[in-house]
Amino acid sequence: MAMSKPVPSPEIALLLRILDEAYDRKGWHGPTLRGAIRRVSAEEALWRPQPGRHHIWEIVLHTAYWKYAVRRRLRGEKRGSFSRKGSNWLALPQPPTVAAWRADVALLDAVHRELRDAVVELAPARLREKSKGSEWENAAVIYGIAAHDVYHTGQIQLLKRLQRR
Repeated sequence: MAMSKPVPSPEIALLLRILDEAYDRKGWHGPTLRGAIRRVSAEEALWRPQPGRHHIWEIVLHTAYWKYAVRRRLRGEKRGSFSRKGSNWLALPQPPTVAAWRADVALLDAVHRELRDAVVELAPARLREKSKGSEWENAAVIYGIAAHDVYHTGQIQLLKRLQRR
C-alpha cells in the first residue's frame, strides 16, 4: 500500500497555492513567471532595452536567487549555498550559450521546487515567527516571494513586447 502525503494545514495550502499561481499554475492575474519565459530563446533573453537596464536572463537569475534566499531563511540554512556565485543580480555564465540559458531556467524550476518543499515542511505555528535576521514574519516572506514573481513577470512581459517593436 502506498503511503499518502500528509495534507498541509489550510494556511500552508493557501501559501502553496499563492506560490504556484505566481510561478507556474493558472492564476487570475494573467501570465506566470514560468509562462512568461516559455519559448524565450537565449538571444531574446539577452536583449536589453537600453544600456544599464536588466534583461530577461538577469531577471530569471534574480528571481531564482530570491527564491533560494527565502528557502534558506525558512530552513535556517547558512548563507552562501546558492549554486551560483553572487547574490541579488548575478553575473551571467560566460559565454551565455543556449545550453547555459536552459540550465538557468532549469535552476529557476529547481529552486522553486525547493522553496515549495520548505513551505510544506514548515509547521503552521512558524508562520508568525520571524526568521533570523528578518523583520518580516515567515508568512509575509512566503507571499512576498510570490508577489516578487508576479512583479518580475510584468517586467518580462514588457521586455518581450518592447523587443518585438
